[in-house]
Amino acid sequence: MKTELKAKFLQHILNKKKDDQGFTLIELLVVIIIIGILSAIALPSFLNQANKARQSEAKQYVGSINRGQQAFYLENSNKFTTVVTELSLGVAPTTENYVYEIVSNAPASYVTNMGKARNKALKSYAGVAYTSDQTVNGVAETITQAIVCEATNPLTTDTPTGQAITAVTASARACPTTPAMKIID
Repeated sequence: MKTELKAKFLQHILNKKKDDQGFTLIELLVVIIIIGILSAIALPSFLNQANKARQSEAKQYVGSINRGQQAFYLENSNKFTTVVTELSLGVAPTTENYVYEIVSNAPASYVTNMGKARNKALKSYAGVAYTSDQTVNGVAETITQAIVCEATNPLTTDTPTGQAITAVTASARACPTTPAMKIID
């Protein structure tokens, strides 16, 4: 019985040494491949989130410029402005990612507010502040309204002066046609 116990004890010690040897090369390669696959999936998603954060600046600024234009129109003899700083919003005409510009149209009943993307992979934004005549309870009134438009495709190359956006000319209630845009707000 003692020899049997000794034999089992020696087998146990020998098996324990085999367990302490570490990882094989194949096990390490499998782990590295799994980490590579996970990072290939996660990295584009992370970069996309960073661009969305940069684009939120332009959405916010164009919306603020639209609201500023509406207030400016009511406070300044029914005229829109073409200078971003006249709106007193604290919006810089140029930031790291965007150039902000205002273009007035021939009938001064609407104005195009632009957030032109400067860096590739960012979308440009445009806002249109306009007036419309409505009758409320038998009283004719001119009211101001606004829309915000987003480019359907992001910029493909860096452009220091910002992406070219055409001002709205056909209808005050429409998005610019170059680049292709859609109403988001």
